[in-house]
Amino acid sequence: MSEDREVSRKPPRLFRNFISLIGATIVAASLASILFLFLTEMLGARSKPYLGIFTYIVFPAVMIFGLVTVLAGMLIERRRRHRAGASGSSGLGTYPHIDLNDPRRRRSLMTFIVLMFVFIFVSAFGSYRAYEFTDSVVFCGQLCHAVMKPEFVAYQASPHARVKCVECHVGPGAGWYVKSKMSGAYQLYSVTFNKFPRPIPTPVHDLRPAQDTCEQCHWPEKFFGAQLKIFNRFGYDEKNTLNQTRMLINTGGGGASSGRVEGIHWHMNIANEITYISTDDQRQTIPWVRAKDHDGNITEYKTPDFQMSAAEIESAQKRRVDCVDCHNRPAHIYLPPDRAVDEALVGGRLDASLPFLKQQAVAALTTNYETTSEAVSGIASSLGDYYARNYPDVYASKRDSVNGAIEELQRIFQTYFFPEMKVDFRTHPNNIGHFYNLGCFRCHDGNHVSDAGKKIRTDCNICHTVLDQTQGETHLAVQKGAFQHPVDVGPLSGFKCTDCHEGAGAFKHPVDLGDISQFKCTDCHSGTKAEGKKIR
Repeated sequence: MSEDREVSRKPPRLFRNFISLIGATIVAASLASILFLFLTEMLGARSKPYLGIFTYIVFPAVMIFGLVTVLAGMLIERRRRHRAGASGSSGLGTYPHIDLNDPRRRRSLMTFIVLMFVFIFVSAFGSYRAYEFTDSVVFCGQLCHAVMKPEFVAYQASPHARVKCVECHVGPGAGWYVKSKMSGAYQLYSVTFNKFPRPIPTPVHDLRPAQDTCEQCHWPEKFFGAQLKIFNRFGYDEKNTLNQTRMLINTGGGGASSGRVEGIHWHMNIANEITYISTDDQRQTIPWVRAKDHDGNITEYKTPDFQMSAAEIESAQKRRVDCVDCHNRPAHIYLPPDRAVDEALVGGRLDASLPFLKQQAVAALTTNYETTSEAVSGIASSLGDYYARNYPDVYASKRDSVNGAIEELQRIFQTYFFPEMKVDFRTHPNNIGHFYNLGCFRCHDGNHVSDAGKKIRTDCNICHTVLDQTQGETHLAVQKGAFQHPVDVGPLSGFKCTDCHEGAGAFKHPVDLGDISQFKCTDCHSGTKAEGKKIR
């Protein structure tokens, strides 16, 4: 009886205080929320970006905060009792006494061990799921939907849509994972306080080397020979005439086991080492190039306006060429309207029998819009009004085709144009090829010359060989595998493609014509080089 009276006189446990009870409530509420969201995720058909972050990051963090609050309350309560004069078992509490011979204590210990095992197991599972979630496409692309929307939407339309973001941006290994999360902390700050630029600048200058990411799937040493590629271009005439160019792309490759290194992959770090200096953040202006071949011979090429001394060159920031110097838009491709409309026509998503469809489609896409919603309504009104006004019979008989064209153009705009973030094909140049952007011509322009007078070649057949060209039903004569312009451009034949083509449909004359800019091409170009009219 005396022992029972002694037990009854024991003060309440340290847990029984206001702060610890609040912490326990937080723990219980967050644990219930985690279980509920986990079951929702398991039973749900689609992954939602905010579900994962609350299930595996936010609520677990709240639960840990609750546990810390419980412990803090107990420590504060112990200190309060100590200051009040309590001591030992009469007030401060004692460490638990473990006596396995006592059945009650033995059961309590086993229950504690089982609960700790369950807690550790659930914590480990939750930690793994949190790690997995932060590596997911949903986390990278949809969590900060307003900021990353252009990259995420364009990524979904790219050839790499089934490749996770982290496989290119992080790659394998713990080191780069930690580095990426530290970088993400600043990005989170930028998003929270609206400090991010519009558009998000590219390229990513601290991106992991392509040998650690791209070459986990692509192996340049095993790519060799040539690949057939067909280019489909539709005209801006009433019939939307199809122009086709069939060419062999000299992909090249090779190595010690597969043969001599050649073709486009000659630039890669297989047997040759190409280093360059760029004077702009987007790496579009390259005035200096150093080439080291497989025998160790070094040649430096410079443009006439390059003024750096040898000491300045050595101290300057240089970059060694790898995959992303040419394939700089492998997953976030913003197609120019000209090419996007061509692809839609080839795919049958646009009806090529609608007169002047290519012309009107590109015009609708290139109008300046302040918002996406304005663009959606503007495209619908401009295309519908054009056919209703100029081709009423076509509009009446092919109303479904016109409506289908409107829907397709709205889809194209919402895939490749993002006015809210100031993003489109002009803000993110694509270095593959040289039709709309400089690309290859950044170096292969005939202006990079070594001290010995050697030039970086501009021979088209280095990279591709034209097999056949057609303009509608007409076959164009192909000479020595070189591209034949479908229109005789006369004295402009030595210009680069990008001097005239900008991807927005409108022809950009390489010479400032001043007062005669509204003249027709035929007013100056006769179509025959020998009898070409002079520019008036």
